[in-house]
Amino acid sequence: MRDGKRSSNRVNNMKTKIHVNMHKIRANLKNGTEEPVITVKDYKRNRYTSNAIIRDEDGNELARVVYSPNKPLSCGARVWIETDLRVDTDDE
Repeated sequence: MRDGKRSSNRVNNMKTKIHVNMHKIRANLKNGTEEPVITVKDYKRNRYTSNAIIRDEDGNELARVVYSPNKPLSCGARVWIETDLRVDTDDE
């Protein structure tokens, strides 16, 4: 704790949200385009991309959000999150 406040790994203690735009995925399929479908939102701006890498404060990759319209997973998913770390769920 610093100055009575919790310290955080996040810059400026602001959350970054990652949004997957399903409308863009459908439009890309329909029109044969590859527009970015992932939006990375923070307190300053919205960034549009096809892949996002989640890093810790030392720059190590923790996870990756992948958009792969031409090589979907066997289940049909075109967007997914990959990580080498353990992932817990609410129901465990």
